[in-house]
Amino acid sequence: MIRLVSVNVVVLLVVSTAGMVAAEDANAERIGKPVANFTLQDFRSKKHSLEDYQNHKLVVIAFLGAECPLAKLYGPRLQSLANSYEPNQVAFLGVNANCQDSITEIAAYARIHGVSFPLLKDTGNRLADAMSAVRTPEVFLLNEERRIAYWGRIDDQYGVGVVRKEPTRHDLKVAIDQLLAGEEVARPIQEAEGCFIGRIRKANETSEVTYANQISRILQKRCVQCHREGEIAPFALDKYDEVVGWAETIAEVVKDERMPPWHASKKHGHFVNDRRLSDDEKDLIYRWVDNGAPKGDVSQLPTPKKYTIGWQLPQQPDLVLPIAKRPYRVPAEGVVRYQYFKVDPQFKEDKWIRAAELLPGNRSVVHHILAFARVPGSRSGSSGGLDGFLVGYVPGLVARPFPEGMAKRIPAGAELIFQVHYTPIGSEQLDVSKIGFVFADAEEVKYEVRTTSAAQRYLRIPAGDENYRVTAISRSSRDEALLLGFMPHMHVRGKSFRYEAMERDGSKKVLLDVPKFDFNWQTSYRLAEPVKLAAGTRIYCTAHYDNSKFNLNNPDPTKTVRWGDQTWEEMMIGYFDVAVPKVERPATSRPPTERKEPESLRERLQQADRNKNGKLERSEVSGRLGVLFALWDRDRDGVLTRDEIKRGLERVAR
Repeated sequence: MIRLVSVNVVVLLVVSTAGMVAAEDANAERIGKPVANFTLQDFRSKKHSLEDYQNHKLVVIAFLGAECPLAKLYGPRLQSLANSYEPNQVAFLGVNANCQDSITEIAAYARIHGVSFPLLKDTGNRLADAMSAVRTPEVFLLNEERRIAYWGRIDDQYGVGVVRKEPTRHDLKVAIDQLLAGEEVARPIQEAEGCFIGRIRKANETSEVTYANQISRILQKRCVQCHREGEIAPFALDKYDEVVGWAETIAEVVKDERMPPWHASKKHGHFVNDRRLSDDEKDLIYRWVDNGAPKGDVSQLPTPKKYTIGWQLPQQPDLVLPIAKRPYRVPAEGVVRYQYFKVDPQFKEDKWIRAAELLPGNRSVVHHILAFARVPGSRSGSSGGLDGFLVGYVPGLVARPFPEGMAKRIPAGAELIFQVHYTPIGSEQLDVSKIGFVFADAEEVKYEVRTTSAAQRYLRIPAGDENYRVTAISRSSRDEALLLGFMPHMHVRGKSFRYEAMERDGSKKVLLDVPKFDFNWQTSYRLAEPVKLAAGTRIYCTAHYDNSKFNLNNPDPTKTVRWGDQTWEEMMIGYFDVAVPKVERPATSRPPTERKEPESLRERLQQADRNKNGKLERSEVSGRLGVLFALWDRDRDGVLTRDEIKRGLERVAR
């Protein structure tokens, strides 16, 4: 663990550098190393030896894991390569050296991911040790002399937290082609990312830290909510035989602060859903792994925790609606565009929502869901939604009701819009997700919860810029309000996000700081205690974007990026929840056709035209008018003409 002492930091840097040099030397030694004959059984108990393939020019040995997310994604890719190179006498062998993967799980992996080349069980990690294999998926390409000619990744499309639309380099394919052409492999080492191979470990039985007395409790408290059967996480962490195989991977993701997923700085705010591990918990995990992950005395194991299956609402929902009429088919590979679904709940009167929850139909492929309530004719919930945000789902989110006396209002006649981000897992999947509502009695609601935002739709993120700054400011609050929580929203170029309360005198106070934004976790940050916002307070948001080649998630660092729904475009929305005293409304909401906004909006636009030339320049508008300017300025010339304003007003009036 890194301590905030300069001497220790220097020592750590020196040790890390030395370790990197040693690792590079060890990797280089693999190239040209002969691989001796071996015999392993596949999941059908059939024996396979390396010498069985002596008539093949080349042999690819791929180390795989049944539950490693990257191994799942690359199973079909390897099978496609095996089919392609079969006429060229290139053999493919899969090897599973994980102590936690059973024969049944290996067979299921082959069936689900369509793998027909042999999948062998390396019991005791003997072959993995002999070849110095480290991760899954990791491939070794053997030449005709059965010496290692290439070691590393398959290609660069998928990595830890990285998904590209297409690979930029097909490393294994290029290496095979070069050998078949009689050439040397130009890049013989391309280090693989993925899960550590779950090796048989020699445990230190004298260790004070064991799975039974310490680690099981940490995992139960911090991890098992997601890492259990039927949940979003790719493998379970509720039994020792599973956990021990993931010991090194657990230590790595904790050290890198990838798990548990929490990205807010601890310097600002206290949150009821904070997932952070304490320094003591981290230290216990490191000590346990260093001591060989001992099991310990099973009599010390904690009582298994009971988790809610299905709805996590405080009661069964009063209304459940599927978000689509038919299942959505998620492909095995690639990048899936955001999918939008519309549902008419047929609310004839305003509905007060005490709690709402989105329930994924297939948690393995649902990255996140955002739900919006939109009155027909308004822009709420469209194009990613600025207004009308209702509820979101991300893995690990626990649905909680609003505080007593608080509820959200869905206007009569509103329709529900759902934005769903699906992530392929290496096999085709189906999903029908649902939304559930718990209604509140209107008479008991004292505060209306509103989700509003500070957003900047006028985005032009320059190509190659690795730290582009964007700001946005919300409307000022007319009355005192209670701030309940935040949900920053950006896409794959998002780097950091900060919320500040701006008082009338211009002074600011940091409310939430997310120094390392991660698109893979659209986290909602819920304040442990509501924060009072004085009348006139505005929320000021600052975001930074990395549109450079150093951002491995960047689809194209050569392009200027603008606002858009899809992940290869960008957004800048600082959602936040506030509670304001309830205002009594007419029993039935005003029909959309009676909206008075266009006339007042026309007046505001006329007032903004300071030079009275009948056009609007970008410098003349701010706030919501600035958002509309970005939407209506179709030719991106920085000027709104009379025709553009007329067409924009007509769209608002629909």
